[in-house]
Amino acid sequence: MTLVPERRAWRPEAIVGDFVVLRRHRGENLKAFMRWYSDPEVARLTRYQVGPLTTEEIQRFFHGRIMGSDFLAMAIHVRDTDRLIGTCAFSQLDGDNGSALYHITIGERDAWNHGYGSEATALMVAHAFTHLALHRVALTVFEFNARAIRAYEKCGFTVEGRARGAVFRDGRFWDEIHMSILAEEWEARQKPG
Repeated sequence: MTLVPERRAWRPEAIVGDFVVLRRHRGENLKAFMRWYSDPEVARLTRYQVGPLTTEEIQRFFHGRIMGSDFLAMAIHVRDTDRLIGTCAFSQLDGDNGSALYHITIGERDAWNHGYGSEATALMVAHAFTHLALHRVALTVFEFNARAIRAYEKCGFTVEGRARGAVFRDGRFWDEIHMSILAEEWEARQKPG
């Protein structure tokens, strides 16, 4: 028996929160991806390679993964203004074991530190456990990305391991931190009190 959900649940049109709305990506979102993934600071936080993606790499990433059928990729919009500020996704859906890998990028720097990423993550995790019947959602984050680590912990993710010295940034090696949340942990957080 596998836990692969219905296609309709896997790719919802929208997931609505208090501050953000997650929507399916559209072709015109490529312009924002070009800006985000050309930004050296976004690249520093999201890539193993030093430096931003090239135009060709961004186009390949957007068309192959974001618009492709193997990822559940959602555009992050500010609810009040409908401004596109980032992207989040599940990849590596493993229906036999009920797991997926989570990714998020808030590409607009002026949208950092407003809680948008935390809410987008919480919405995706809730979707994973309530609609996709997953058991585990995992992610990786670089040790120096303290803001992201705090956001993940706020959503219930727990550090489960480290790949020591996995990435070289700012003149030194940093760990890649592995985090996850299980369905029963998420359910326990939903109970009042």
